[in-house]
Amino acid sequence: MAKGKRGAAAGSEQVSATGRFTLTARILAVNILPLLFLSGGLFYLDSYRTQLVNERFKLARIEAQITAEALAGASRARHEALLVQIGKEQRLRLRTFDAKGRLTADSFALADPSFRFNDISDDDWEQRFSRWLDRTIDTIVSAEAVKDYVEPEAQDADAWPELARARELGLSQVRLYDWHDGTPVITAAVPVGLQGATLLTVRNAVDITDSVRAARSTLGVAVLLVMTASALLSLFLARTIVTPLRLLARAAVRVKQGRDREVEVPRLPQRSDEIGLLARAVSDMTGALRQRIDAVDSFAADVAHEIKNPLASLRSAIDTLPRVEDPALRAELIGIATHDVRRIDRLVTEIAAASRVDAEISRAKLEIVDLAELFANLIRSREDRGMNGGRQLVLDAGSGNQRVMGVPSQLERVAENLIDNAVSFSPPEGVVSVTIHRAERRIVTEVCDEGPGIAPERRDAVFRRFHSDRPEGESFGNHSGLGLAIGRAIAEAHDGTLTAEARPDGAGGACLRLSLPAAP
Repeated sequence: MAKGKRGAAAGSEQVSATGRFTLTARILAVNILPLLFLSGGLFYLDSYRTQLVNERFKLARIEAQITAEALAGASRARHEALLVQIGKEQRLRLRTFDAKGRLTADSFALADPSFRFNDISDDDWEQRFSRWLDRTIDTIVSAEAVKDYVEPEAQDADAWPELARARELGLSQVRLYDWHDGTPVITAAVPVGLQGATLLTVRNAVDITDSVRAARSTLGVAVLLVMTASALLSLFLARTIVTPLRLLARAAVRVKQGRDREVEVPRLPQRSDEIGLLARAVSDMTGALRQRIDAVDSFAADVAHEIKNPLASLRSAIDTLPRVEDPALRAELIGIATHDVRRIDRLVTEIAAASRVDAEISRAKLEIVDLAELFANLIRSREDRGMNGGRQLVLDAGSGNQRVMGVPSQLERVAENLIDNAVSFSPPEGVVSVTIHRAERRIVTEVCDEGPGIAPERRDAVFRRFHSDRPEGESFGNHSGLGLAIGRAIAEAHDGTLTAEARPDGAGGACLRLSLPAAP
């Protein structure tokens, strides 16, 4: 149990943590975060650059070794011609040194230079930004520092660490430098022949820098464009969601505060999505709430009015009673007071029943109710108790399934009210007919009397609370005027209807028609 509580608490904490951010911020985060991860590809390009440099290391070593073999044993003229030719074709600077480390030939001195280092003082803003981006990424990925390439003042082999190493070990040596603009400079030193001469090649690998920067720029521009488009689309999506929700929230607050009785909850009829469904549901709910509030206010006013009359009569009788000495008059006043007390008791009972209808039905479990059996039992019970006053009750339930889904006690109350109303309006020795039949997917019950009938314009008024049209000769106050109102409320709570109509056979009298959905 404790574990379940901890889990529930953790869930509530998680909801509250995400709830601190607005819906717009969360939509932006969901759409932009993946793109931020994609932008991590900019840092992947650093490893791509390292791979290119490593491949170029291997190439520099091979180029230097092949060139050294070609130079070994060549004449002076052939030696210089090879340096110029290979330097131009491979875009290299080649220098040879003798056994004492003295410079013997330089391809840049023998011919025009095959490449030139970039002068960063002439760079435009785009090139400066590229250098800044290179340094930033190198700092983030903790790239190993590389020594800057600087031409030594002394043109001898000892000025180059890789040449000194090659002379000492007799093996080829390759080294990486950086030019000021971030371009890698790769040097290779190899022995030439067996007399102690050495060769130094220098490559300005600007193609590596151009390749990495081009890829980085392409990826960066793509990520920026997609991120901008995603942000705009996210803001549009958030606006289409958040704006109507804010309208609904403001309207709901105004309805709650009750400051504007006529405030309109937007229904958003142009939207067929979930937001539109929510708006219409909230609008309908608000309308139903207002109707319920109006009904409660009206009901309270009606209750106050109906109870006030018997209370006034009761108070008058009690106030007069002490001053009356005539026994007959005193007995009459006591009878009036007793009648008023019973009338108030009946009103309170019916009012309480009317106010509990919706709540009781909403909490109750629906059951299968056979209307034919329910009316038959009710008619038999009334006859046994002599409640019909000489009227004859006739039931015609036909054949077949006459069952509905409902709350038995509430449906019994409807049946009791319908029969009681028909009996009270029927003349002595009259006939009250109860007919039950099936009409498509509904069960229709008609309770007809032989009374004066109901004028067409008053057939809806009889279902209003405290309706006071009663048969002639009936004692005042014997009915609360809530019976049919309660009956209609119960019918509507069961997705049914209760209406007043003329008798289907054209004879005098009224017919109350109850229609309920048939049970499956």
